[in-house]
Amino acid sequence: MFYKYDSDKLQFVKTKLAHKIALGTVIVVSLIAFSAGRLLRIKALDEQEKELLVLNLAAEKNKFTQEKFAAELERLNVKFPHIVMAQSIIETGHWTSNVFKENHNLFGMKQATVRINTAKGTQNGHAYYDDWYQSVYDYAFYQCRYLGGISTEEDYYAYLRQNYAEASNYVQVLKNVVEKEKLKDLF
Repeated sequence: MFYKYDSDKLQFVKTKLAHKIALGTVIVVSLIAFSAGRLLRIKALDEQEKELLVLNLAAEKNKFTQEKFAAELERLNVKFPHIVMAQSIIETGHWTSNVFKENHNLFGMKQATVRINTAKGTQNGHAYYDDWYQSVYDYAFYQCRYLGGISTEEDYYAYLRQNYAEASNYVQVLKNVVEKEKLKDLF
């Protein structure tokens, strides 16, 4: 039973059925609206959480590690991957340079103009990429374009000495890094 206060009689009196139905309807509608709102909010949070999870997974996939780098060099069948990894170590200061961190550029490469490339443009005087994978693809394209006929390490080093290196001791530094870091063991 429902009562309401009657100020004329100064007492509680039983309410009529219409009042009970109206009050019940208001309560039911309020509960339904509250529940629906909560359900939609939970669903929206779930969608946001899913999106955040996808973004985190993508960031983790694109996160650079030496192991992922080695695997990518092998997957792309890059020639002499231990030398290429040594180049990357030298060019990026063991993957700490701003060119690597900001441009995702593993090799200090400039943006190519006469061959296919994956660079998005030039920034800080070097090619920049969406992620480090694109830098590896670009180097693989570079090898295909210019190093297809090279079949020995010494020929590869000779090419780098003549066409890639700016420092006169570049090849010796490469060989030292390959030895010191035991890069041949990775492949």
